[in-house]
Amino acid sequence: MNADELLQRYAAGERDFREISLIGADLQKVDLSEANFRSADLRGTNFNGALLKGINLREANLTKATLTADLTEANLISAILQNANLSEANLTDASLRAANLSLANLSRANLSRALFNEAILRDADLSQAKLIDCALCRANLIHAIFMGANLDSANLTNAILTGANLEGANLTNAILNGANATGANFAQAELSRAKISGTNLTKAIFNGANLRSAQVTWTTLRGADLTRAKLTRANLCWSNLIGATLTEAVLIDANLNHVNLRDAELGGAILPQGETHAYG
Repeated sequence: MNADELLQRYAAGERDFREISLIGADLQKVDLSEANFRSADLRGTNFNGALLKGINLREANLTKATLTADLTEANLISAILQNANLSEANLTDASLRAANLSLANLSRANLSRALFNEAILRDADLSQAKLIDCALCRANLIHAIFMGANLDSANLTNAILTGANLEGANLTNAILNGANATGANFAQAELSRAKISGTNLTKAIFNGANLRSAQVTWTTLRGADLTRAKLTRANLCWSNLIGATLTEAVLIDANLNHVNLRDAELGGAILPQGETHAYG
């Protein structure tokens, strides 16, 4: 089947195109909403500007495909999207559970309420993407880029964020319980009221980040950089901050019960009762 035949059959009312092969097809600006392309081979296919609402692309191969399209409520469960271009795509309410999006471009995409549970987003670019209420539980986000992304109320429970870049990201009310974010960059990020319990943040960077009223309990922050971080009313009880840098951090009304601050740098930090820790 070629692209012309596909469009003719779709126009005639056919919707079932499972397992078809359309490698490298040009399907720009077409309307294929609600069509079934389960397990189809769509490698390199160009869907730029297409209307693909409610489309079924479950287990489809979309390696290097261009999907700068409207994919609202699309089914992309277990789809292969390696090196795919989804920049500025609309994936609101879409399901990408267990999909492989390694090296995919999702910059500026709308991923609000999308499901990425157990998905692979290793080295993916999600800079300035909208991930409000997005589910990323157990997702592989190693070295993923979230610079300037909006992750308000996103669920990253047990996600792997090793080496991820979340500089300037909005993680207000986000859930990172049990996540592994070793060496992740949260510089200037907004993490107010975030839930960060049992999380591995060894050597993570929080330079200038806002963790106001965040729940950072039973968490490892060994060697983390919290220089000038805002931790007003944050709950850090039972967390490990051995060797952490808290220079000029604001800890007013923070809960430091049972916190391990051995070898931590606190010069210029404003402590829970309002006093400033001396340098040296």
